[in-house]
Amino acid sequence: MIGTLQAKPALRAVVLSPAVLSIAGALVLTTLVMLAVGVDPSIAYPALVRGALMDGNLEYTLAAFVPTLGMAVAFAIPLRAGEFNLGGDGQLALGGIAAAALALHAGGSFVLPLAGAAVAGALLAGISAPLRTRLGIPAIVSTLLLSAPAVSLASYLARFPLAEQGTGLAQTPLLPDAAHLPALGSSTYVTIALPLVAVLTALWLYGDARTVPGYEIRALGAGREFARYGGVQVNRLATLTLAGGGAFAGLVGGLIVLGPPYRFVDGALTAPGYTFTAIAAVLLATGRPPAIPLTVALLTILQAGGQGMEREAGVPSQLTQIVQGLIIVIVAVTVVVRGRLARRRG
Repeated sequence: MIGTLQAKPALRAVVLSPAVLSIAGALVLTTLVMLAVGVDPSIAYPALVRGALMDGNLEYTLAAFVPTLGMAVAFAIPLRAGEFNLGGDGQLALGGIAAAALALHAGGSFVLPLAGAAVAGALLAGISAPLRTRLGIPAIVSTLLLSAPAVSLASYLARFPLAEQGTGLAQTPLLPDAAHLPALGSSTYVTIALPLVAVLTALWLYGDARTVPGYEIRALGAGREFARYGGVQVNRLATLTLAGGGAFAGLVGGLIVLGPPYRFVDGALTAPGYTFTAIAAVLLATGRPPAIPLTVALLTILQAGGQGMEREAGVPSQLTQIVQGLIIVIVAVTVVVRGRLARRRG
């Protein structure tokens, strides 16, 4: 009896959490939009699920889940320290072209290209730290501004110094077989990138919740002056978190390039919108790192299933992007309203 009474407040807290309310609100609004344009939701939603998880589509969904989860962690690591890393596209592209260059010219297995990709992303994101601590330029501004030249640099390298000759396409030559990421079983698109990103995410979750550096990072995110008063080396920790996020993003770029089609194709890393989807997933998790893999899975299913929904139900696949936008808006509104209500009660 006591256990049941204790479980009810916990269940109520989960049901009324911003994430659950946002998903429910977005689905209600999406259903109303479908009804307004004459689409039967009972056909559209099953088509979305089949387009993401059934009819042989699960492989493609898992392949999209890996970079989205990696980019979510790349955003979440500095966010825990109160820094916003909006330069994911640049770090992703720079890591991808670095991996391609090392695979083409350094030889060997995929280990060195992946390490180089992580270093490239970390260096690009790490530049924002001294701009923040020395010049007072917020990371949310510097990471975003540094992203565009990084993407352009990767594009230049793929079009000229590293370009495949005789094709006229903005891409590198096919990477050596030794640098290809091994596939999982008989899969074509799912490689060892899936367990690698899963393990690294689990290590980050453990470090965030169970270690002293994780506590210090959370203290920094709660208040810079409070953390400094508590003995935290604020500037160094801010640099490490930004570089850590950049390393994750660069690694994701390397994983994409070293997987099918085993080359760097200009625009192929940024066009799918992994960075935006990842940021939406982190915001949907509302500051709860263990929920990030779940929110990433949800948004990945929405994106991957959009094509199936378009084929079977005649609903434009862009509707899934509308759902993502609605989720973000509702999350923001819910958090603001709950905060104001808490202040009034206080």
